[in-house]
Amino acid sequence: MYRRSAAAAVLLAAALTLTACSSGGDGKADAAAAKPKPPASSAAADPADAPATASPDAKPTGPVLPDAKLIPKTGSFKPNEKQYLSGRVPEKMDPAAVLQTGQESCQRVERTAKRDKDAATGAIVAGEIPGAKDAITYLCPEQKPILDAASKGFGDGTRQSPAAGTYRALTQSTTCSWEARGKDGSVLASGPETAPKAGEKITATILSGTTEFTSTGCYAWIPA
Repeated sequence: MYRRSAAAAVLLAAALTLTACSSGGDGKADAAAAKPKPPASSAAADPADAPATASPDAKPTGPVLPDAKLIPKTGSFKPNEKQYLSGRVPEKMDPAAVLQTGQESCQRVERTAKRDKDAATGAIVAGEIPGAKDAITYLCPEQKPILDAASKGFGDGTRQSPAAGTYRALTQSTTCSWEARGKDGSVLASGPETAPKAGEKITATILSGTTEFTSTGCYAWIPA
């Protein structure tokens, strides 16, 4: 009788242990299962999966493809495209991919200029269209007037020793303000004198002897 009772107790204990294991024991497994998983798209991408891209702002510092090897997988490059690519294609990169970055910069300039030339000029001055200078020079020279205007301008913020003259802000903002200071730190001029109205052009006159010109909310400046 004693042996039967002992055996029954052992079997009962084993059954209880199996039940506890299958139910997650301390409940952590159940909590984990009940917790919703983040969407797959929220996971950070592995840098190794990202395709190599070219920087349109500067030529690479490492080895580059010689001009004789600037050959696309299909078709051929035009002379101006080869000029753009010269010294710009990293050794292990497809030159067509590098060319595409320049073409995209041209397309952005063209689309923006079609709607608003000032906006296109300002975008180049502000550095919002990477590689615009070389792209326009070699791939879309018809946009050179936009580039020429941008080359005479400067961006919002602080500029040291600016050239004297009258400049126009390329913005529709009514919060644009500016200040010009001399060598001793004194304010030589500031503006606008009255709060600008929506769509009103804002100009600033930089006097000779100005050592620092600071603007806020003005986006970019070009000669008026």
